Amino acid sequence: MKTNWAGNVTFTAAQAVTPTTADDLRALVRGSNAVHVVGSGHSFSPIADTTGTLVSLAAMPDVFETDRNLVRVNAGATLAQLAPKLESAGLALHTLPSLPHITIAGAVATATHGSGARSLAGAVRSIDVMRGDGSVVELTSAGAPVSLGGLGVITAVTLETVPSFEVAQTVYEDVAWTTLLIQLEQIFDGAYSVSAFVDWQGGATLWVKHRVGDTQYTFPGHPADGPRHPVTGQPASHCTVQGGVPGPWHERLPHFKAEFTPSVGQELQTEYFVPRTRAVTALRALAEMSTVISPLVQACEIRTIHAEPQWLSPAVDRDSLAIHFTWVPNTPAVLALLPRLEEAIAPRPHWGKLFTVPPTLLAARYPQWDSFKSLLTEHDPKGVFRNDFLTRYFGSTASS
Repeated sequence: MKTNWAGNVTFTAAQAVTPTTADDLRALVRGSNAVHVVGSGHSFSPIADTTGTLVSLAAMPDVFETDRNLVRVNAGATLAQLAPKLESAGLALHTLPSLPHITIAGAVATATHGSGARSLAGAVRSIDVMRGDGSVVELTSAGAPVSLGGLGVITAVTLETVPSFEVAQTVYEDVAWTTLLIQLEQIFDGAYSVSAFVDWQGGATLWVKHRVGDTQYTFPGHPADGPRHPVTGQPASHCTVQGGVPGPWHERLPHFKAEFTPSVGQELQTEYFVPRTRAVTALRALAEMSTVISPLVQACEIRTIHAEPQWLSPAVDRDSLAIHFTWVPNTPAVLALLPRLEEAIAPRPHWGKLFTVPPTLLAARYPQWDSFKSLLTEHDPKGVFRNDFLTRYFGSTASS
């Protein structure tokens, strides 16, 4: 893998390796001064880059062990690979990202969320981490799941599951911007998961994922007369089934089918989290910049996520509104715009997507920032897993 999925990050690693056994991985880690794991390559920030050895866990042995409502899985598996196994066991995850193509470890380590009330990190009960000396430890603290790859190589993840359930997905069109703002709380609390795609021209489309058997809100707008894609002009055949047709959780919670390229492909992404108490204020502030946002945006999705305890989750300790931008692939223009948006809404950004918030400001927005820095030093005292991204935000280790 020479670049990330979008092609906006070129990896600087001296070598890329795909180990097939735990012993191979251990020897690789022990023999390297700098290591970082890359998942599916779907991050838009340089979070997975390293000057040393770039490791893919895609070929590691399969792990799938259930114990009542817990499942232990290999970290390098994708969610698309995991979901059918859970379904066969009568189990489900409470959330799935919009695209099931990404790895479990990558989604957890960056607090990626999706259709559901929490991020995937919110389901983590423990992670197995291989440290720089080759030892493997099981970590259960709230600082461990969202680790940005800095604690070591995540080899296995134990997740809390729920009984399998069915979901029906309906798209509601022609929702006025003012209606969205006025009914914001009711809309986002009206079904198992709701996404509002806003066009910054005064309108919105609601993607409603309704858990079969639950009561739901009477949503504004009208049901679409056929399948839709979040980005105008893209083939709706790439998207999961809509039209209110019930189906298994893993075939409705993602927006995109695993067998197709998700979203657009040629794109950049940013996602900002603001307290839900400031949701309307933040959206109005962004609307005032619609003339500069509109030329660069392909889609903008708004969702909510519950407060969670993980130290570096953008939703730590507060119910949040997540504002996701799918940009045109114009990196200079997008990076020039982001500081204006960040100044207007003072967000916590998604770690795997583009942002420009300075380290000092970001540190002030996370109550456990210094505790996480200490955790990094404890588990990686020689800085084997420290890369430029982590050094920029958390500094270098004393002994590296």
